[in-house]
Amino acid sequence: MNEHIVKSYEEELTQLAAEVARMGGLAEAQVASCIEAVAKRDVKLAEAVVARDERLDAMEIEIDARCTRLIALRQPMANDLRRTLAAIKIAGNLERCGDMAKSIAKRALQLAETEPLTPLTGPIQRLGKLVNGRLHQVLDAYTSSDVDRAVAVWSSDHEVDEHYNSLFRELLTYMMGDPRMITACTHLLFVAKNLERIGDHATNIAEVIHYELTGTPLNTPRPKGAAV
Repeated sequence: MNEHIVKSYEEELTQLAAEVARMGGLAEAQVASCIEAVAKRDVKLAEAVVARDERLDAMEIEIDARCTRLIALRQPMANDLRRTLAAIKIAGNLERCGDMAKSIAKRALQLAETEPLTPLTGPIQRLGKLVNGRLHQVLDAYTSSDVDRAVAVWSSDHEVDEHYNSLFRELLTYMMGDPRMITACTHLLFVAKNLERIGDHATNIAEVIHYELTGTPLNTPRPKGAAV
């Protein structure tokens, strides 16, 4: 293959990875903002998260189109094909993270109209920080092609489950203790579930990275916390 063509091909793959990383940065920011909107009852911030979701959707469409053109024109093989398919799969997971963040922001708008549940603000923030940390770590693993870091995120999935289960039980306790709390606690239950699902998407991305870099899937069962 002509050296110029090889160089151009490598540049395309590098640009593709950079675009996925940019999408990851926006997804991280969306998750952080929706958590802050819930914690601070910030209506404007929640509305901004909802509005920005369209940008994530557009980025996924562009990445998918780039990958389709690359496959059609370059016919990549082996690790180059895995790099291309990984970009599609990671972008899809990031788009879903964005959807979860938008859903949380919409709950924040509803919560702003209810009585504050101050004792539960801390647990929600801790779960959100943990989940967004996992997302940040797995995106770092992607940009640095670090399979060990990706596996570390995958292996720690149970920590998110344990935090979610603890928060779930706490919310149920509040609801049983005071029926007036049911509406607000129900919104927070959905917030917590969406955060847990973002954690699952981070783990999905870790699996994609492992396959991209090694050519083999993570076949062992994913570590999970006890179900509630």
